[in-house]
Amino acid sequence: MNLDFPDTTLSVAGITEYIQVLLEENPILRQVWVIGEVSSANQHRSGLFFTLQDPEGTAAIKCVVWNSQVTKLMQLPSLGEQIIILGSIRLYPQRGEYQLTVWQALAAGAGLQALRYQQLRNRLLAEGLFDTARKRSLPLHPQTIAVVTSPTAAAWGDIQRTLKQRYPGLHVLFSPATVQGEQAPASIVKAIARVEQDGRAEVLILARGGGAVEELACFNDERVVRSVAECSIPVITGIGHQRDESLTDLVADVCVHTPTAAAETVVPSLPQLYTQHCQRVDALYDALLASQSQAVYQLQTLRHRLRNLRLDRQVQQEIDKLTWQRQKLLQLTKGRSQQTQQHLELLRQKLVTLDPKAVLQRGYAVVRQENGAIARAASELTIGQELLLLLAQGKAKVKVIAVDDE
Repeated sequence: MNLDFPDTTLSVAGITEYIQVLLEENPILRQVWVIGEVSSANQHRSGLFFTLQDPEGTAAIKCVVWNSQVTKLMQLPSLGEQIIILGSIRLYPQRGEYQLTVWQALAAGAGLQALRYQQLRNRLLAEGLFDTARKRSLPLHPQTIAVVTSPTAAAWGDIQRTLKQRYPGLHVLFSPATVQGEQAPASIVKAIARVEQDGRAEVLILARGGGAVEELACFNDERVVRSVAECSIPVITGIGHQRDESLTDLVADVCVHTPTAAAETVVPSLPQLYTQHCQRVDALYDALLASQSQAVYQLQTLRHRLRNLRLDRQVQQEIDKLTWQRQKLLQLTKGRSQQTQQHLELLRQKLVTLDPKAVLQRGYAVVRQENGAIARAASELTIGQELLLLLAQGKAKVKVIAVDDE
């Protein structure tokens, strides 16, 4: 099918050239002053590339200062600072992008975003959220870990690959989240909440690949920072490749700079564990050999000492001493036993002499009155009184018919 194109149809190169003329020949854009906040800055061989953004983060423009112009700047663009720059718009046809070529830069005070960041950081610092005392150690051999990141990001693939290589069989719980843009803070908070509600994970990885500072702004959001601080399980962050740490990094239990490093930190390497195990086995074997050699040496030393001491003679001497002391003890015990028996016999004879029954055996009797008292004199008795006679064998009741006091 044949199509008739309008006469005004332009090629990509044609429309790009048209836009380039509009931008670069515009009298305003050829020499324009722009104020904004430096959100990222990277030094390359050809010059300094940075991004200037609106304080509210609603717009941004890429800028470049070529090396020949850097030393002429009154203010070197620094991350988080607000500056005023003089430059011109240039368009690059190969990329279809435009950027601001900077001639001069002047200080305009601290950027609003940097000021807000510092205020939040100071407040969280005062609350103690960055204290090392509250940071928890990661489990040495976790069986289940959770990962919070974007499902479409390279970070998720890097983490999966690293975990599989280092620790096969690990159970990984993936809680997807948006990690860039206005929706990112709420999405990350919900993803962490899902992990906590599930309750199986022993440690949580919060990760994102590299990016400019404005792309990582969600990790300086107070909602995300507090969610990580209040998480019931240890959290390790692997956010981007920036040298500056985010507030989420500061509040996390462990902080590394890449998702791959987070995966390497959270689980040990099985080959390394096997190597360490073999090293421990070898060390234990060497220790046992050393202990055995020392024990053999000590045994030989003791045998030599025993031969020199002639313990058999000393033992016999001790046996003779004990035999003599035993005989002496038996003689002493026998003599004391005989003395004790003689003393007991004297006491027995005295008891026999004092025994009332022995008196009764000789024909005497004991006279008891009705009240049980022993009658010792006739004057104690009255005519008609009944008495009890205790004899050697038996007893009898009698009545007094006469009393003779003499």
